[in-house]
Amino acid sequence: MKEHDLTRRRFIAVASASSLEALASTNVSAGVDVVKKAGKLAILGGQPVRKNKSWPSWPYVDDRIVEAIVKTTKSGIWCRIQSATGTVPTFEKEYAKLMGARYCIGTGSGTQALHTCVEALGIGVGDEVITSPYTDPGTIASILSARALPVLADLDPASYQLNPEDVERRITENTKAIMPVHMMGQPCHLERIMAIARKHNLDVIEDAAQAHLAEYQGKKLGTIAPLGCFSFQSSKTIACGEGGAILGDDEALMDKCYTVHNHGTSRKGRTELIGPKYRMNEFEAAVLLAQLGGAQERFARRNQNAAHLTWRLKGCPGVVPQKLYDGTASGSFYLYAMSYKKEHFNGVDRSRFLKAVEAEGVSLSPYIERGLHREPWVDHIVRIKAYQKSFSAKRLQQFRDEMSCPDCDRVCEEMVMIWASGPLLGTQSDMDDIADAILKVYENRDALRTV
Repeated sequence: MKEHDLTRRRFIAVASASSLEALASTNVSAGVDVVKKAGKLAILGGQPVRKNKSWPSWPYVDDRIVEAIVKTTKSGIWCRIQSATGTVPTFEKEYAKLMGARYCIGTGSGTQALHTCVEALGIGVGDEVITSPYTDPGTIASILSARALPVLADLDPASYQLNPEDVERRITENTKAIMPVHMMGQPCHLERIMAIARKHNLDVIEDAAQAHLAEYQGKKLGTIAPLGCFSFQSSKTIACGEGGAILGDDEALMDKCYTVHNHGTSRKGRTELIGPKYRMNEFEAAVLLAQLGGAQERFARRNQNAAHLTWRLKGCPGVVPQKLYDGTASGSFYLYAMSYKKEHFNGVDRSRFLKAVEAEGVSLSPYIERGLHREPWVDHIVRIKAYQKSFSAKRLQQFRDEMSCPDCDRVCEEMVMIWASGPLLGTQSDMDDIADAILKVYENRDALRTV
């Protein structure tokens, strides 16, 4: 059996119990018991766990990528409209095949991909789209750019994903779509969200910007809803600096997306719709094409290392890995995320914990400092004419008054992560270093107040 198949089967067994923690059930020596003699904290003068070791670098670069850029440069084909067989059309075919979709459209960014879908679905002035407050601002930018209203629903604090019950609670007569976000590259509770959308006759656009190759209930993320969007920004697990893609199976809908992203000009060369110019360029596609061949192997390695790391952390109540939903077969692991439970560290705040782990040679950090419901755009849009003309004063006041997401606030306060795109490509020994550093700090938690 190939290593990839073994890795995938191992991860499926883990994820079926809704959490990577399930792997620990097969190993009684997991977690805290592994670190018997942690020693004095490095921040207090002890020896660090990890000394003078580097992580695999990211973004991923090899000779094939360099050669692809040189070849594209010399070809003189720098724009997708110059050739039907250039790197962008070729990438679109290959990425669709890799992801199990019929069609793909390359764009200049993930935000552009999302906005293209919003416009193609006819969502605009006076309409509402429900999405997550715990995401990159590009998610809501795609809605705001269409002058629609982004309505933010709260989270499941254990998974960091949209809470389907809160999504349904926020549906109004103006709601036209739901834009779920697969945070950290792991699946949100998409089965439930799709059921809500069917019940209320709403469109769904998957924001799978972080979720390349992740699989949920037998399908890859970004291919479950009619439209799915990805980002290839430099930190992503498949990257080209900037860049994005739209996946879909509906030929007519994808043709409309093409027309929108091509400044309103259809494949027939007729200017038919209102649209920006969001085309992916040939250099971005060249970088992407050159790395697709190894993408699945790197994906499998991240999943294998994530499973090992979660097993090692089993039994440490102070650091709880991200919850995964039933049906999660694999994750992108754009980030490896955990919740810091200070009540199990004698009430010591997260910042001291992070300093102590950093001194052990492992860099963890928070991710999103505050949810989008706490950013100034909320007050900005209720004051501008475009929204005052398209929504009643009562609706805008309600929108402002209901901008409360306490579980998102909790996630922002608790979450710690390691940038996984590069580090999770390391060895099992590297994963042991991460776990040993965390567990050492936990074992020495009584000393943290002096840090």
